[in-house]
Amino acid sequence: MELQQNLGFRAAEEELAGVVDHIIFAAGDGAFSVFRMRMDGQGKCTATVKGVAPLVGQEVHLVGSWVTHPRFGRQFQAVRMHVSAPTSAGGIERFLASGTINGIGPAMARRIVERFGAESLAIIERAPSRLKEISGIGPKTVEKIVASYMRQSELRDIMLWLEEHGVSGTYAARIFKAYGSLAVEVMEKSPYRLAQEIDGIGFITADTIAIAAGWEKNSTARIAAGLSYELTQISSGGHCCIPEGMLADRAAQRLGVMRSEVMEVIGREVKMSRLYAVDEMGERLIYSPQLYKAEEETARLLRMLQRKAEHIHVDEAGMLVSAWEAEHNVNLAAAQREAVIASLEHGVLVLTGGPGTGKTTVVRSIIDILGAQGLEIMLAAPTGRAAKRLAEATGYPAATVHRMLEAQGREDGEMRFARDAETQLEADVIIVDEVSMMDIVLMQHLLTAVLPGAHVILVGDVDQLPAVGPGSVLKDILRSGVIPSVRLTEIFRQNNTGTIVLNAHAINAGRVPSFTEADFSFATAVSSEDAAAQIVTICTRLLRAGTDLMDMQVLSPMRREACGVDMLNRSLQAALNPPASDKPEAVGFRLGDKVMQIKNNYQKKVFNGDTGRIIDIDADRLTVRFEGSLTADYEASELSELAPAYAMSVHKSQGSEYPVIILPLLPGHRIMLQRNLLYTAVTRAKERVILLGSRAALRTAVENDRTRRRYTLLAERLAEALEG
Repeated sequence: MELQQNLGFRAAEEELAGVVDHIIFAAGDGAFSVFRMRMDGQGKCTATVKGVAPLVGQEVHLVGSWVTHPRFGRQFQAVRMHVSAPTSAGGIERFLASGTINGIGPAMARRIVERFGAESLAIIERAPSRLKEISGIGPKTVEKIVASYMRQSELRDIMLWLEEHGVSGTYAARIFKAYGSLAVEVMEKSPYRLAQEIDGIGFITADTIAIAAGWEKNSTARIAAGLSYELTQISSGGHCCIPEGMLADRAAQRLGVMRSEVMEVIGREVKMSRLYAVDEMGERLIYSPQLYKAEEETARLLRMLQRKAEHIHVDEAGMLVSAWEAEHNVNLAAAQREAVIASLEHGVLVLTGGPGTGKTTVVRSIIDILGAQGLEIMLAAPTGRAAKRLAEATGYPAATVHRMLEAQGREDGEMRFARDAETQLEADVIIVDEVSMMDIVLMQHLLTAVLPGAHVILVGDVDQLPAVGPGSVLKDILRSGVIPSVRLTEIFRQNNTGTIVLNAHAINAGRVPSFTEADFSFATAVSSEDAAAQIVTICTRLLRAGTDLMDMQVLSPMRREACGVDMLNRSLQAALNPPASDKPEAVGFRLGDKVMQIKNNYQKKVFNGDTGRIIDIDADRLTVRFEGSLTADYEASELSELAPAYAMSVHKSQGSEYPVIILPLLPGHRIMLQRNLLYTAVTRAKERVILLGSRAALRTAVENDRTRRRYTLLAERLAEALEG
């Protein structure tokens, strides 16, 4: 059986043919493989291919080019691969001896080939009972061999089906793992299930498979799947919903169908409660079921908690605050006193303010005063760094929101937590910091787990960037005017971080910051390449001067170009952690690298945004030590969960603080030159801010206070609840 993997075509291609000798590496998701092959009359070579590894003993025909790897030397990089089952007795023996087929080892493979020769595979496939002619093979072993061989055969069938329909065989292993022998049937009859059920296969790939399988472009199921995909894309941009007309336009363009056909399917999906529609301010807004529920539940729970909070029986709250001030030699400002007293009186309270305005002091006083009343208090923040910072600032244990809720993983595409409506948090008071980072779904899960009668205090800076996920929770709660809130504006912190704090507030007010050599500096860069080179030099000097790698953080508004996150990571890795004979590597990662987790992994208990360093690499795995001394092992198939973290986006830095922040600002950053982005970046620094680039770009960022509208209705739902 022959199959073809179309892996993309590049110039200067050559052709190689041979037999697979052994597999060096095969990613668990089938995305990449490395193998040794015996070339026809030319010895052995190493070959790489983006896709599922062939089997030992198979005959392969490769198209590609020779490259030199900095560590592994000369190898053939294939862009296309033809694979055939082994036909020679020697090839069949190597195939059977490879361990690919359960029940057959090298000795057994030799006996089978000695008995059946080039017909060995045909015997296994068509007359397996004859295997009992071989010494050492009984009925149970025959069953094991046949079952294993059929699995390999089914995988080859899936790959062949995909290639025959113009789809990369890269996905074959994942599809086979999910559906087994039913895989081809699923791809033909229900291809859009792949996008929902298989990690790494999105709508675009599923749609390619569907069209290849003969699905009509305007089929209702295809349009419905396309609408679901568009809503997912919209939510990744921070929106909870979208105007119906806008959704129809986007879907029609992507799917290549009539707008009227999309509108018809939207109406049908709404009637069947597979989509939800809300009329608000002259617009018909469309939601996915998950986000509709999240928004509705968040509004309901906030009002319920506000209404059902148990009264904290204290005599003269003001006297308690005064006593705390005297004990700690602190004079609270009027707004700070108001916040502490409000925490005693209200079931839900929002405390907001910029850096240096005393939010932490208020939280500390609330903890001390309420704790003295015998109340059980829990502290949390969205990220590990933010939780650690909260614990250090208050002297009270704090966890990430995910850990506090005891995240279990995902089922049916939704997050699951051990702490929920059935098993709620055993706390009288829950304080959550950096709430601006929380999306609507996580907020819903948090509030679901809060006992009716408990007090919830939400703390954050509303002027920072909103959450990466859907919703604008903190801003919407404040906009509603329904939930009691206190905004702190007076600046107190003016010690070693004084310049940073004052400049942050200046930026927030639309003024260009002032610069000092000590803690807030600006370096001119004439181009993106120049800025990137300067950043490498600055980081190298800081490292040599004794600054820990984890204490300096390069931020960038962009992902691509010379001064974007991707290129900066490559440049900084080469400069700060260069290759060496005693530094093992694994698929782009190197021992000692600074890395970030980029997706939640509930089993490892590491979450999106957690940073750490690689402390060990061996043949099968690498180990990362995250902040807080948590270590996690990663197999080759899991490395896609990690990304270099020498540089990161400003969004990814939210909730964290670093002694040193380095940020390029260049005219080429265009739409990313925004006041809230610059403000967020600057407020990540504890000791030093280094800006570099163009003064004009800096002015643009300071002056641009336009923020993109997010389609959310949390504020309106809260107001409706009040009216109701």
